Amino acid sequence: MKKNAIILAAGYGMRMVPLSVEQPKALIKIQNEILIERMIKQLHEANIFDIKIVVGFMKESFEYLIDKYDVELIVNKDYENTNTMYSLYLARNYIKNTYILSSDVWFKENIFNHSLLNTSWYLLQKNNHGNLKVKDNSLIYYSSQGTCKALGGIAYVTGKTAAMLKERLNSEKIDYEFFWEKALTNEADQLMLTPFYLDSEEGVEFNTYEQLVEFQKDDNQLHVQAIDIIEECLKTSKEHIKNIRTLKKGMTNRSFIFSCNDEKYIMRIPGKGTDELIDRQEEAEVYRVIEEKGYGEPVLFIDPKSGYKLTKYMDNTRNCDITNWNDIANCMEYLKKFHKEGLKVNHTFDLYKEINFYEKLRGKNSLYSDYDLVKKNVFSLKEYIDEQEKQWTLCHIDANADNFLIDKNDEQKITLIDWEYAGMQDPHVDVAMFGIYAMYGKEKMDCLIDTYFDGKVRKNVRAKIYAYIATCGLLWSNWCEYKHSLGIDFGEYSLAQYRYAKEYYQYAKELMGE
Repeated sequence: MKKNAIILAAGYGMRMVPLSVEQPKALIKIQNEILIERMIKQLHEANIFDIKIVVGFMKESFEYLIDKYDVELIVNKDYENTNTMYSLYLARNYIKNTYILSSDVWFKENIFNHSLLNTSWYLLQKNNHGNLKVKDNSLIYYSSQGTCKALGGIAYVTGKTAAMLKERLNSEKIDYEFFWEKALTNEADQLMLTPFYLDSEEGVEFNTYEQLVEFQKDDNQLHVQAIDIIEECLKTSKEHIKNIRTLKKGMTNRSFIFSCNDEKYIMRIPGKGTDELIDRQEEAEVYRVIEEKGYGEPVLFIDPKSGYKLTKYMDNTRNCDITNWNDIANCMEYLKKFHKEGLKVNHTFDLYKEINFYEKLRGKNSLYSDYDLVKKNVFSLKEYIDEQEKQWTLCHIDANADNFLIDKNDEQKITLIDWEYAGMQDPHVDVAMFGIYAMYGKEKMDCLIDTYFDGKVRKNVRAKIYAYIATCGLLWSNWCEYKHSLGIDFGEYSLAQYRYAKEYYQYAKELMGE
């Protein structure tokens, strides 16, 4: 029986942060051997040479395997928004007598020569606290009191099971946000495969950086830049960096939270393309200026070159709720207080220059067919904006509700974080930015403006803020198009920004003409 293998290696490996920022975790070395290469070699030893690898994140890093091992790469372009179900779907036509493998599992011995491996099975480890139980030695079901755990979602499918898997992967009802195993799960939450047991010391699934440190403490590859910074700043060693957890992936950066000596911290790692977008020297200047006045998060380290930033975690806080007008009122009051400080830095956030800058970065025509007309209309508002009286001070620019942290015990106590876009501007730009990030409709946008001005806003000021909303919408629409060119899609948010550019141009013109 001729067998083949499909190795799933498309994901970020977010739980392996910070190591996985610099390389896919499949390419991490374990005992001086690259993880995925060890698996390929073990497959070859079992006379399995038909190997497909589904890649996504840093897909170019896997290209060398084509020449070295004669494998075929299948690209999952939507790896950010999907799970292993979609990766396996892309390789569904190759499912026959097939090993389905995760790229982050290390086997002490070669399991592919085992005599049991001629029937469909699913790999389990016994005597581990997991969420799986076995029933009648033929079905695996999910349970909070499970006595087994899966090892990377590794399985072998053949015959009717392989045919069923292919059929279900082709179903229109399939949800690509699930792990691939869901395709072989019945209505009773049972996985329809025979268990194949492996002792805990015989196989390891590497999920976290901490796990890797425990497995091979003296490995030089563990000294990635983020960890080196933490060790230096906190005067500690990597063995004391615990409970690493990736935070929600931001629009610009990737960050992880961790604990060290009973304190919690956040390490920010600049995201893909960030070096093109952010001047880290300017960001460092902003943090220096606001720290003197007691604004911003508690920064322990910021690198003006790389953009790595280490801060203390602000416990007992929550994000501003864009549906809670008490929260919004408090945040607007905080913004006004900050704007009145009149802080100065040596750089400006020029909305129109930034629009042109993002256009240049994307290097192609807009995805929107009427873009040239929309841009012409938006830029025509500049003359009106320039004619209006305005304060000129340091502004946050990225005044997203998620960047306002509210103390759970004192809602008046607010901290505004993430100042990387900050620069000199008209404070009313921050009001416009808050509204478009919240994706408010016109009624709520007007309520926001009234809240900032305590209900006393002049018509020309409202018209100016409408003009800022149109301009900022076009700015972030271009930003989204640039990110799209890098393979990062912001979906509804991107569309909303372009609509702001079009609609608020009209609102501004109407108000200006009254």
